[in-house]
Amino acid sequence: MNQNLNNIPWEERPAGCTDVMWRFSRNPIINRYQIPTSNSIFNSAVVPFGDGFAGVFRCDNKAVQMNIFAGFSADGVNWEINHEPIVFKAGNTGMIDSDYKYDPRVAFIGDRYWITWCNGYHGPTIGIGYTFDFKEFYQCENAFLPFNRNGVLFPEKINGKYAMLSRPSDNGHTPFGDIWLSYSPDMKFWGEHRHVMSPAPFDQSAWQCTKVGAGSVPILTDEGWLMFFHGVINTCNGFRYSMGAVLLDREDPSHVLYRTKPYLLAPAAPYELAGDVPNVVFPCAALTDGDRVAVYYGAADTTVCMAFGHLSEIIEFIKHNSL
Repeated sequence: MNQNLNNIPWEERPAGCTDVMWRFSRNPIINRYQIPTSNSIFNSAVVPFGDGFAGVFRCDNKAVQMNIFAGFSADGVNWEINHEPIVFKAGNTGMIDSDYKYDPRVAFIGDRYWITWCNGYHGPTIGIGYTFDFKEFYQCENAFLPFNRNGVLFPEKINGKYAMLSRPSDNGHTPFGDIWLSYSPDMKFWGEHRHVMSPAPFDQSAWQCTKVGAGSVPILTDEGWLMFFHGVINTCNGFRYSMGAVLLDREDPSHVLYRTKPYLLAPAAPYELAGDVPNVVFPCAALTDGDRVAVYYGAADTTVCMAFGHLSEIIEFIKHNSL
């Protein structure tokens, strides 16, 4: 099924606001107890589907077991999330073991919706699966050895190959992290690993000085691939996650053209400052409609929220405020 061209969720910039991006006045759009078993719902991915939208949601249950669930919405704001997690069938492999699944992303490529997530297999690695209808799901080989997180696919092949961003890490709450790019001819074997970007020097852009990770599926623009990413600083109160954006070269996305020195969105609203993990803005999806963009992000590892902006303004901001 092809992606639709429905209008994305949207709210105009509030009067008096001069920020490049602004929060939805109805945040959070998904609360932590939206399904009976959930302790929290956050860091989730949304795509156009049929006459509305579909999503893959991270729902931690009340035992704090991490799993991913499918959901549907007519307008991208009001969601019906399945009460049971996704059950995968064997795709290009019979090995579909998983201790946990979290932080999904979804990209429509070719004739199907590809899902990536942090998959527990002797530590965190990048799980890959696909669906045609968000009802039946097929799991493929893990992309990489542990330890890795934040696997984000490009929405089209680059030089005839699938391309994925990721962040090699360790087994815990990693106090480091660079973004890398890898290629695959078949969504099973991955290689040609290329470095993309490192954390920024503390004295230049401290909000992203500890680690960085890919966020939304990149958006192809006339200026290159636009991707929202998260940056982290380790403060005296723990990690603080904020959102920035980067422009990558269209033909060689390992080449960074411009990268925001200031953040676009940082924890400031009550639902971002307080939650299971305070001080977190974590983008996982972006919908576009002409010049408009709606970004879905996890807030304080507890709820799902939205922010809006204009692509042209964001691109100009990146170019004029670049590291």
